[in-house]
Amino acid sequence: MSQRQLHLNAFLMGVGHHEAAWRHPRTEPGLVADVRHFQRLAATAERGRFDSVFLADGVQLWGDVRHSAAGAFEPLTLLTALAGVTDHVGLIATASTGFTEPFNLARWFSSLDHISGGRAGWNIVTTASDRSAQNFNRDVNAGHRERYERAAEFLDVVTALWDSWEPGALVLDPGSGVFADPRKVHEINHRDRFFQVRGPLNAVRCPQGRPLLVQAGSSDDGMAFAAAHAEAVFTAQQTIEDAQAFYRDLKTRVANSGRDPDHVLVLPGVVPVLGSTGQEARRLSDELDDLIVPSRAVGRLSELLAFDLTGHPLDGPVPPLPPADRVDGARSRFRLIRDLVARESPTLRQLLRRLGGGRGHKVVVGTPEVVADFVESWFRGGAADGFNVMPALLPSGLDEFVDHVVPLLRRRGLFRAEYTGRTLREHYGLPEPRNRYSSV
Repeated sequence: MSQRQLHLNAFLMGVGHHEAAWRHPRTEPGLVADVRHFQRLAATAERGRFDSVFLADGVQLWGDVRHSAAGAFEPLTLLTALAGVTDHVGLIATASTGFTEPFNLARWFSSLDHISGGRAGWNIVTTASDRSAQNFNRDVNAGHRERYERAAEFLDVVTALWDSWEPGALVLDPGSGVFADPRKVHEINHRDRFFQVRGPLNAVRCPQGRPLLVQAGSSDDGMAFAAAHAEAVFTAQQTIEDAQAFYRDLKTRVANSGRDPDHVLVLPGVVPVLGSTGQEARRLSDELDDLIVPSRAVGRLSELLAFDLTGHPLDGPVPPLPPADRVDGARSRFRLIRDLVARESPTLRQLLRRLGGGRGHKVVVGTPEVVADFVESWFRGGAADGFNVMPALLPSGLDEFVDHVVPLLRRRGLFRAEYTGRTLREHYGLPEPRNRYSSV
């Protein structure tokens, strides 16, 4: 088996990542509110020996509820339920630095890490939309640069709180009556632009030292943040050339930040649409795209781009999009879509179908061999350390990936047959961070 091993994360979203998945006869839309559905998905990912499962999150109701399958669960609560039915697979939740407090978040993820035996990860997002801000006593959200400045300070507070209990702080000596060594439990006394936090955290040291830090922004600010802090990066590219360029750029930034590039994993999203033959896979892809409600998709795309496409002819070309620096929301996804439009000159209808499967992530339609070839080519070609697997339909798409794609990857020497570690950091081959208060 080759020394460098592929990493796989299962991105769990409702009954599938295709926006029309809930309408397809192979899914049951009521499962979006059934914890047993997600427990089954997590067990399937563990059966496939995936590194982790991941839950996205937002703090607003996205899109048109008339045509969209709305989610039901807050991710940390749901991952606690998944921890009880799994033993190895990592558990990564999204939480925003814009709409919570560092002490609360540090405590939540510390609790998940303890409950799961060291399998917690935090996907750090800054949250772009004004709609989200309007659920938190604000009319408009902060600007792009300010959101990342807040996120950097937020993360410094959270990691200081996780570090506030040094290794060896617990004494647990009933005879002397000493529970913990107060010299190894620290007030952090943080006071800066956005936060003032005394500490220490009212939770003992995490099994991993700190939960794994994941980041998903690919803008310039996002990449700078990832280079300084992230240990895994979820990203989206449409071509191997763009993926290779992103990979090289990020790894260079990581090295320039004084960190080991091998300790920051790049995991692009891939949406596999599988069939036993290419024709069968293309038929399923067409069935899903045919179920897209155009008015809903146009509204969602307009919201994503912060550019109103309502009323634009579906079979006309996509109109010119503004420069990315005028967009104060999700800039990296805006650039991806703008580049796709420039490269392929699609009609608006064609663009909606391209984005319906994965919101800009790479959709691969074909047999298990075709999907395995794609994974191998990007992995060996310097475009990825692994993948964020986003099945178009759930649970069937994850079952098919585990049963038919994973065995091919194993035969090619790319992926583990068994877990060799217990914690999420061990799955990803990442060290425990040094505690800032420890003299060792």
